[in-house]
Amino acid sequence: MTTILVVDDSAMDRRLAGGLLEKNSNWEIVYASDGHEAVVALEDHVPDLVVTDLQMPNLNGLELVARVKAEYPLIPVIVMTAQGSEEIAVRALRDGAASYVAKKRLAKDLAETVGQVLTASSRDRSEARLLMRRLERHETVFVLENDLALIAALVHHFQQELTRMRLFPEGECLRAAIALDEALLNAYYHGNLEIESSLREENQQEYFRLAAERSQQAPYRERRIRVEAKLSRSQTAYVIRDEGGGFDSSDLPDPRDPANLDRPCGRGVMLMRTFMDEVLYNDAGNEVTLIKRNPSQSVLDEDSGEA
Repeated sequence: MTTILVVDDSAMDRRLAGGLLEKNSNWEIVYASDGHEAVVALEDHVPDLVVTDLQMPNLNGLELVARVKAEYPLIPVIVMTAQGSEEIAVRALRDGAASYVAKKRLAKDLAETVGQVLTASSRDRSEARLLMRRLERHETVFVLENDLALIAALVHHFQQELTRMRLFPEGECLRAAIALDEALLNAYYHGNLEIESSLREENQQEYFRLAAERSQQAPYRERRIRVEAKLSRSQTAYVIRDEGGGFDSSDLPDPRDPANLDRPCGRGVMLMRTFMDEVLYNDAGNEVTLIKRNPSQSVLDEDSGEA
């Protein structure tokens, strides 16, 4: 059974979030009314994931994110953003949160986001112990059909690669996997299937219905997603290319603007640019490169003459 800790000083919001998650029979939901109570709950029984409000008395959400990252680095934290907390949410993502959900979109996005993060956070630790610090460089290329199950499997595969090579702390491996997942989903929905993200804001059900329909229709079903990965001790780079018509990347919403946090449009870009060191688009807009560096390893390489 997967245990999820929901933290919110508002009893109504706490029960709303928990009620949405309790619909999944495989998830057990426990509650805390503020950050201090959450810390006690973490000590009593370590959950698989934490969902927390940001603006709380005593220990606020931002402080809780830092505490969990320092003391329980394997536990991902999802923050819930309300109007007025957008800037704090940006800080939380930079300080270690795995994702976020706008409170006004809890019913639509919370369970999906929790499922995404839980999937990304699963690890095969025995395999990681076998290969840790032994694999120095690894390059692979995958070509995927328009299949969400393949995308999820590939994200998990690459996350295992990061874990096996011990390129980053556990929490950073998770954040890199979430950024990669967002890039692949963008290639799937907006690239190959050519579905505008604005449709998701207007009608989420129609957004997913149209995606399912187009994934079976020509020319969309023949399109592929090409993923090139280059993992080394100094940095990790992913290049994701779709076969859609592309777009003008200069038209993307500014992910640094807190006003864009509660919009589905631009959410993926926010996570990608927060969790990776560089996010670069080609001129056609059908290829994105995600780069995450390992500064501590670079220093070690330079000291040992291996850079």
